[in-house]
Amino acid sequence: MISRPLATMGFAVVTSVLLAQEPVATATATRAPLPPLPAPLSIPQPGPTNDAPYAPQAILPGGVVIPLYPPGSPFLRADRVREAEQYNLSKAVPGRINSIVNIHNPSIEVHPVEGGINTGTVIILAAGGGHNTLNVGTEAADFVSYFYNFGINTVILRNRLRKDGYEPRTDAVNDALQAVRLVRAYAAELRIDPNRIGIMGFSAGAELSAPAAIFYPGFDQTNRTPADPLAGISSRPDFVGIVYPGPTPFARGEAPPIPFDVPPAFIICAGAGDRGHAVWAADYFNVMLAAGVPNVEMHIYGNGRHPGDPLPDGSRMSGGLTHRNGIPFGTWQDRFIDWVRDLGFLQKSGAETRAAKEVAEYVKNPPRPVGRRAPDRSTNNPAAPTPPR
Repeated sequence: MISRPLATMGFAVVTSVLLAQEPVATATATRAPLPPLPAPLSIPQPGPTNDAPYAPQAILPGGVVIPLYPPGSPFLRADRVREAEQYNLSKAVPGRINSIVNIHNPSIEVHPVEGGINTGTVIILAAGGGHNTLNVGTEAADFVSYFYNFGINTVILRNRLRKDGYEPRTDAVNDALQAVRLVRAYAAELRIDPNRIGIMGFSAGAELSAPAAIFYPGFDQTNRTPADPLAGISSRPDFVGIVYPGPTPFARGEAPPIPFDVPPAFIICAGAGDRGHAVWAADYFNVMLAAGVPNVEMHIYGNGRHPGDPLPDGSRMSGGLTHRNGIPFGTWQDRFIDWVRDLGFLQKSGAETRAAKEVAEYVKNPPRPVGRRAPDRSTNNPAAPTPPR
């Protein structure tokens, strides 16, 4: 009774050893080698240089690129306007432009949506980069397809940088305000509702979107000469996005007057992990709240850091649309869509938005300001402060 299983077991062992010694034919042993991968196609390149002002190129297929200022404009530096931009391309993703520098002929790049889903709403995207680079990858280009799905047109702003010798509080803010005017001027041709133009800034780019909500009266007053082709076209944005911002116009105790028709604002930032930027976000929100400005919404996320900051696992915090390892901070864009939908910017183009109705009511019946530092709403005339040229 014992020898039979042992014999069987022994047979199995011998058989398995013999089988293991037999040569194994595989397809890979005789397969021809694969041909090398072809080179990537359509890698974007800066435009050529010549005696004319540099012509900015589209960074995404199909982009309509419009310089912000006409040749010879006093906003431009004649000695540098012919220099080409410089692209910082991704090393991992062929053709992806991470950032741009050497911007001397600032521009906008327009990306429309299909007529059947077009809400007429457009968002001008002002990327960050500490005024040293313009991070158009994560904080501009990535949003084109995202907003497309909601019928929102997009415009990528290429503004001038401190690194290239410009002053952000004047030159870059002027670029943002000029972008609003230019988009509004071409609204009919671009199938955009002139009353649905927003600007969203990220980090250093929020140092453009927040001032754009405050300083447009003075900019329009300064730039209404007959020689200005955009004279009489308002630079007021209809809404603003302020995303993990740098210092706003109300930082460090500054108190510029608030226009009577100041637009609604959506503000987001991480909290204690990005304390400095969170304080700047709160500065803007608190002033608007004290003034009773309608439809100003802020989200401060408990878990999160500023893009590029180190994380405990050795990686770095990502920015823009990235999910940030699944934390709630990575869903802020969904909250923004909720907000613009609630204000009526996703309804059929041409219909008056709830935002516009409530701004008009605010102008007609402003609430009494509250707080220890009640904001100055004593002026909405065209001479209201603006950064000097």
